[in-house]
Amino acid sequence: MGRRIHFVVDPQGWFCMGLIIFVWLYNTVFIPEVILFPHYEEGHISVVAILCYYFCSLFCIASLVRTSVADPGKLPENPKIPITEREYWELCNKCNMMRPKRSHHCSRCGHCVRRMDHHCPWINNCVGEDNHWLFLQLCFYTQILSSYTLILDFCHYYYFLPLKKENWDAFVFRHELALLRISAFMGLIILGGISGLFYTQLMGIFT
Repeated sequence: MGRRIHFVVDPQGWFCMGLIIFVWLYNTVFIPEVILFPHYEEGHISVVAILCYYFCSLFCIASLVRTSVADPGKLPENPKIPITEREYWELCNKCNMMRPKRSHHCSRCGHCVRRMDHHCPWINNCVGEDNHWLFLQLCFYTQILSSYTLILDFCHYYYFLPLKKENWDAFVFRHELALLRISAFMGLIILGGISGLFYTQLMGIFT
């Protein structure tokens, strides 16, 4: 799409992003294996439920990758300042570069970012003018995937018909309760955190 790739070398950011990918991979593997496929085979749900889950999972990881590598609005070393806008530019006291107002210097990235909102360790990147909409997209898809996961965890025990055929020799079925409790715990934590962040982001845009 003609956007510059932005890669931040930050071990803490790599660790945080690795945790997010682990949670995504965990639910993408175990939720279909424990809930979706067995109930589909016994006719309790349709194939649409499985496809919707994988589509939500795909959109979520794709938006995570796009947000983490997208240029947030990094200022070039020698920016061209239009004559009519010079009064709206100021000198950064950390990198000694001219920058437009509402820009901020990120100590982790080591440069100024236009309309910087914050540096997010979970995507290992800044959220600024050029990738803010991608960050909102990531929050939106994450809420959908987390909500869908929690609904499936709940329905598996309290709504769907009990499974008649189960392979108790398989690891996932012998540890089904523990696996789904971990899934529900991670879903609640992520949904609560992302929902609060998404709300503050929208309020910031509206105000």
